[in-house]
Amino acid sequence: MDHHDHAAQFRDRFWLSLALTVPVLLYSHHLQEWLGFMPPMFDGEGVVSPLFGSAIFLYGGQPFLVGGWGELRARRPGMMLLIGMAITVAWASSMAASLDLFDVEVWWELALLIDIMLLGHWMEMRAIGQAQGALAALAALLPDEAERVGDDGAVETVPIADLRVGDVVLVRPGAAVPADGTIAEGSAEIDESTLTGESRPVERAAGERVVASATVAGGALRVRVDAVGEDTALAGIQRLVAEAQESRSRTQALADRAAALLFWVALAAAAATALVWSLLGEPEAAVERAVTVLIIACPHALGLAIPLVTSIATAKAARAGILVKDRLSLERMRVVGEVLFDKTGTLTEGRHVVADVAALDGAGAGDAGMDGAGAGGAGAGDSDAALLALAAAVETDSEHPLARAIVAAAHDRGLDPPPAHDFSATAGRGVAARVDGAAVAVGGPALLRERGLSQPAALREEIVRWEERGAAVLSVVRDGAVVGALALEDRVRPESRQAVAALRRDGVAVAMITGDARAVAEAVARDLGIDHVFAEVLPEDKDGAVERLQAGGQAVAMVGDGVNDAPALARADVGIAIGAGTDVAIESAGIVLASDDPRAVAAVRRLSAATYRKMIQNLWWAAGYNLVAIPLAAGVLAWAGFVLPMAVGAVLMSVSTIVVALNAQLLRSLDLSPEAVGGDRAVAACAGSGRG
Repeated sequence: MDHHDHAAQFRDRFWLSLALTVPVLLYSHHLQEWLGFMPPMFDGEGVVSPLFGSAIFLYGGQPFLVGGWGELRARRPGMMLLIGMAITVAWASSMAASLDLFDVEVWWELALLIDIMLLGHWMEMRAIGQAQGALAALAALLPDEAERVGDDGAVETVPIADLRVGDVVLVRPGAAVPADGTIAEGSAEIDESTLTGESRPVERAAGERVVASATVAGGALRVRVDAVGEDTALAGIQRLVAEAQESRSRTQALADRAAALLFWVALAAAAATALVWSLLGEPEAAVERAVTVLIIACPHALGLAIPLVTSIATAKAARAGILVKDRLSLERMRVVGEVLFDKTGTLTEGRHVVADVAALDGAGAGDAGMDGAGAGGAGAGDSDAALLALAAAVETDSEHPLARAIVAAAHDRGLDPPPAHDFSATAGRGVAARVDGAAVAVGGPALLRERGLSQPAALREEIVRWEERGAAVLSVVRDGAVVGALALEDRVRPESRQAVAALRRDGVAVAMITGDARAVAEAVARDLGIDHVFAEVLPEDKDGAVERLQAGGQAVAMVGDGVNDAPALARADVGIAIGAGTDVAIESAGIVLASDDPRAVAAVRRLSAATYRKMIQNLWWAAGYNLVAIPLAAGVLAWAGFVLPMAVGAVLMSVSTIVVALNAQLLRSLDLSPEAVGGDRAVAACAGSGRG
């Protein structure tokens, strides 16, 4: 039986038991006296409470009786045994009172006790299956059919199950992407909120990846399918969530231990109560008060303390794009003292962009046919534009990531590169082509060495500045002379600054690890205000960096976005995989973020602290009730003329439960949005930064 079936079982038992409770309440003499009402009377009305109360005991109490018997046989008393003992004693004493054999009749307390316990376990089962249910609902949003584009360009409508890797599908405006894939043609804004929690649509163009369930707005796309069925990001996330349900919460274990301790406390208190009152010569009071102690000790609020908080925290996390694979990881996050970020693709965008262009006077003009842009006397801006257009002309046929960045930069600036001919590429050196009759090459230092060239003096100061901040420098050579250079950088995400600032505000140190050169790493670290830098680290050595940080006595969270980060994710106290939409295969992470926004890491810590705080508060509320109620029910103040009546004890149990429930609801007000986590102070702290 899966979690949904368990939840349905407790739900059905709760509602039917609640319905059966109504006549028990109506014909309770205690409630009639308190509230001053009289229900319709008839012959045999005296059997209403015993009849309906016994039905509630046998039907609604069945899961607790079976579970308690299992704990007793395993000699591991816990919540189920404590509940089972309480309802059994309540039923037996009430039945004996109905037969005039005993004076303690608690039918209405028994009914409400079982109702509340069923409600608590229903919520627990719902919490366990909530994230999985949300994703199942998400899967239901996928279209049943897709428009597949044939080799001849014809479009046919086919069931999603018929799609295969390599197929091209047409996704019209307003439609959902039917499968994971890469945009082959077109550009549009994509709403990925159902998967990532990001409320704003993101721009996607040819060559970029999209995931199933994302909604297209503003333009049609042709998407080449690269994953279907169980290989899609959505299916992978569903598997991760399923694994999360098998994990145990440390605080839930604490509640179970508290229940086990309370079982022995209740037995000892009941035995001591019976013994003391018997020695005082009041055997009837001894039995009555011992029974009262056993019933009052039942953990109404304790049974709800953790499930309610778990349910609400799970729902908030799922809506914020935070997938908790291991509950212990969420709990540990609140004590993390240092967060180690992988740089590329996590703090940075993972793709290069043209950051700067420096052209000599006349670069790109003349023979290159740039309408005179940059020719002698032209402004520096015109020269730079001409140089960028010239470089883009040569790089148009190249598939290298740096080439794509140059072509994209030219496109973004509205430039129209001239046609290039006789294209050639040399590994490790660069590319070359003829542009309007001129021999043009673009490449790094190896290209210049091969051709016996050096950077002109007019460019050296600028290039040194670029290299100091870690940029890749490509030179543009035309007809044997260097005419300019371009700086390309893996751009820092603007959100990274807010993420680092938010963590540091919480007293958490931030470190960064990368395989890049130290100059590149330190430039990014200076920009973001990062405390520790691990540079030029091989993928297989990343876990060693985590171990070194842990040696300092801090709990460490590792944040990565690739399979190469798996050893470090496993080594860390908390492993966080970022960008689940593009990589859901990181089995070593305890927490998976559906978006690639690093501010979500600070949100995880905020959620962890708030969840733990609510759990502990609820445990104290639940335990506090018993610390007061059990001694009073046992009669410790009998000398002062006060003994806690069973009815008053039942009211106190209900009040304790209500307090626990209301306290848990306060967690709903926690704001986990990126804007709230980043905060205005984080934005202000980063003002004036020039990178990105």
